[in-house]
Amino acid sequence: MANLYLSMTDALIRHWKANGNASPRKFIYTPAQHKAYVESRRLGIGGHNVDGSVHMDVPVEISEGTPGGMVAVDGTEVSLQ
Repeated sequence: MANLYLSMTDALIRHWKANGNASPRKFIYTPAQHKAYVESRRLGIGGHNVDGSVHMDVPVEISEGTPGGMVAVDGTEVSLQ
């Protein structure tokens, strides 16, 4: 799921550029997406944060029934798929 890490990072960079370096509120993923994200971190993609609770200082929330994505600073949801 290195793709998810890269998508998150790309979305975060675009968000910073569009919002004067303000961070989004959070990333939100299903348990399965989060598990894959954590596994990619354990394999060394993106650093050593193996618990997956944050991505580049942005909180990561786990929730059933979400398509997965980012919640922007203004509250809009951005799909990363």
